[in-house]
Amino acid sequence: MEKIKKSEDQWKNELTAEQYSICRQKGTERAFTGKYWDHHEKGMYRCACCGNELFTSDTKFDSGTGWPSFWAPVAQENVKTEDDNSFMMRRTEVTCSKCGAHLGHVFDDGPQPTHLRYCINSASLEFDKNK
Repeated sequence: MEKIKKSEDQWKNELTAEQYSICRQKGTERAFTGKYWDHHEKGMYRCACCGNELFTSDTKFDSGTGWPSFWAPVAQENVKTEDDNSFMMRRTEVTCSKCGAHLGHVFDDGPQPTHLRYCINSASLEFDKNK
């Protein structure tokens, strides 16, 4: 997969302030406030920064956390994970493998078949509805 590299000024010009804070500075949105936490249309969730396909509505589930949650990415190579020990917590960060955007975190308390919960910020996503 071809990597996207842009300067911080380019990202600031292309993203909203919220998207920049979350995707480029590893921020988060408050629970139950993002546009996709209670979203039920069928389609593809893409990276808000680069358009990389990340998750389908077929793997989305209601985790009760207030963030969009998925039990698997559309393809494992489309996301990257790494240890995140910030805020005195042990978590696994999820990023876009194409542009490095911070998406959220993955936890091992999800449903079958993977038992994973990809807890993703709405601001890091764009949605393409199935036609």
